[in-house]
Amino acid sequence: MAQGRQEEDRNDDPLTQETTNTKRQRLITSTTTLTSLPFDLLSQILCKLPVRLLVQLRCLCKSFNSLISDPKFAKNHLRLSTKQHHLMLSTRDFLLYDSPLSSVLSTSTITQTQLNYPVTGKIHGISEPFSFSTCDGIFCFAIYSTSVILWNPSIRKFRLLPTPSENPRKTNTFLFSIFSFGHDPFTDSYKIICVSLFRNQTKVRVNTMGTNDWRRIQDFPRFSATLGPCGGPGVSVNGTVNWLTSIEDFDLRRNSTLQAIVSLDLAKESYQNISQPEWEKGILYLRLGRVRDCLCIFASNKMFLDVWIMKEYGNKESWNKPYHVPYIVERGLSPSSGVLYISQDDQLLMSYHYLDGGLLKLVVYGSKDGTSNIPDIRNTDSWAYPIVYVESLISPCS
Repeated sequence: MAQGRQEEDRNDDPLTQETTNTKRQRLITSTTTLTSLPFDLLSQILCKLPVRLLVQLRCLCKSFNSLISDPKFAKNHLRLSTKQHHLMLSTRDFLLYDSPLSSVLSTSTITQTQLNYPVTGKIHGISEPFSFSTCDGIFCFAIYSTSVILWNPSIRKFRLLPTPSENPRKTNTFLFSIFSFGHDPFTDSYKIICVSLFRNQTKVRVNTMGTNDWRRIQDFPRFSATLGPCGGPGVSVNGTVNWLTSIEDFDLRRNSTLQAIVSLDLAKESYQNISQPEWEKGILYLRLGRVRDCLCIFASNKMFLDVWIMKEYGNKESWNKPYHVPYIVERGLSPSSGVLYISQDDQLLMSYHYLDGGLLKLVVYGSKDGTSNIPDIRNTDSWAYPIVYVESLISPCS
């Protein structure tokens, strides 16, 4: 009761009201000034503003709402604005928490804000592969292999996709489905790729965002069905989606598998193999990722992690290894799945795990001086799925 009274007293404080009213009046005055500008100039100015401010401006007047809600403006904003990156963490019961990436890299304590995920309630007992990927600020969530949700947390819009007409779960040979998400620059559209794995084949379907149809395309290249595409959803780079897969090795005439990078061109909807760099001895784990808009491979063992970056997509000679990350001896931590983000000053945001198999930890590794900082994450006791995304105005409903 006392706390409620204190809140009421603060709300009645004339100084607080004056400050709030002053800010509101200043914003209205600025809005009036902006709306008097020529349309093209106004559009250029707004394209430089952060998404969260634009979401507020959209509520002030009809002209702002019309401009900011225009899909063409959203794409221009994504291309021209200074990208605001965020870190999202998901707990094992699928509660989502978010914080600006700038605070993660610069402070020792991170306060996460819980996000209102469009599906209410907690999701328990996920026995099949569950995954999510992101492209241009839109998340693609795959739940129970058949349900897909597109969601942009920055503008709080989502869309539940219809399931493919043929439900693979009804067949005895079905294993699971992997959903990936990427941008097709040729048609300037976004596509969702569903790779359904069966015991003796694969089926690949594509949905273009904004439509309800799933189209069957060429099946995934032959692979070891017991393993399937490694590492979950494909990595979207340069108009392609890329998977690290286990390909059956028929050329050597022996019963073995080789890991290969399979790329799907989203415009042509055709596949190709991407050449890998020459590995050093002792590499145990490989994982695909995306760093600075380039395809990358995280090659690791229990002692270190190497970051390989393909500067020119598709060119084997452009592979280079700019980062070698050791495990943190004094804290018993080893690099986990890979690098989440690399800053302009070469700080690497990574997830580590304890050598005894304990919980994951976020680590900011300074590649120039070899320092490691472990931020204290508030509001979440444990988490499993870290991902970095960029703010955008792109609507999953368009």
